[in-house]
Amino acid sequence: MTAPRNSAVGEQESADSTEASKPHKSVKGSKGAHPESRLALVRRARRINRELAEVYPYAHPELDFENSFQLLVATVLSAQTTDLRVNQTTPALFAAYPTPEDMAAADPEALEQLIRPTGFFRAKAKSLLGLSAALRDRFGGEVPGRLEDLVTLPGVGRKTANVVLGNAFGVPGLTVDTHFGRLVRRWKWTAQEDPEKVEAEIAALFPKSEWTMLSHRIIFHGRRVCHARKPACGACPIAPLCPAYGEGETDPDKAKKLLKYEMGGQPGQRLRPPSDYPGRPAAPLGAAE
Repeated sequence: MTAPRNSAVGEQESADSTEASKPHKSVKGSKGAHPESRLALVRRARRINRELAEVYPYAHPELDFENSFQLLVATVLSAQTTDLRVNQTTPALFAAYPTPEDMAAADPEALEQLIRPTGFFRAKAKSLLGLSAALRDRFGGEVPGRLEDLVTLPGVGRKTANVVLGNAFGVPGLTVDTHFGRLVRRWKWTAQEDPEKVEAEIAALFPKSEWTMLSHRIIFHGRRVCHARKPACGACPIAPLCPAYGEGETDPDKAKKLLKYEMGGQPGQRLRPPSDYPGRPAAPLGAAE
């Protein structure tokens, strides 16, 4: 089960007056040298979120899954690879090991071969065997719905736990992956590098109800438009709000060629995308794309 995709995006103008009056770092490219106030930062961040909600009303987790166990396993496998490669790998994996009990009893070499396309397959197999055994022995074969329990599982950190909580249990959480961290720093929402500190600072800018969908929107934008090496600034729908505008290609025609996935007319990362996804499904492993 997945959390609702569309939640209210509110200004919450009644922010604490003390917090709102605190000075924040000035925004690059803004007129004047005065620092951005806390209230201005909150308003700018929430406006960007509203704009992204209009651009990506179909934002969703880009891993194929049918239950919390599948999402947990797929998220662990997604480290150091693409969601597409994970989605191409998991059908055979879940056919062979549909439950934690099945996976805990798997032959390690057989498991390694099934997940080999995702890279780092020996370490990942060890994590999958460990977390499956823990689910079997400590949680009755069920994925727990609390962060403090999830992070005790082998191979599961806060990022993975928040993905599972937000998308399988409807518990709000921020997914601070490389895309999320890169964009919130470009937007001057935070200067932090440590994921937990990033999570804490961004969480303070938004209502808790927005955390999961905010994560999806930011990650979608980072994968499609605001790339690490060459952002498509000239084709960015939130360019007027971005203090980092100009770091990438600003020519509209050239920038349009940098767009990826459905924004660039290409297949998405999921083999089984949601019904409202406007792009094409990805091809299975080994199929001609």
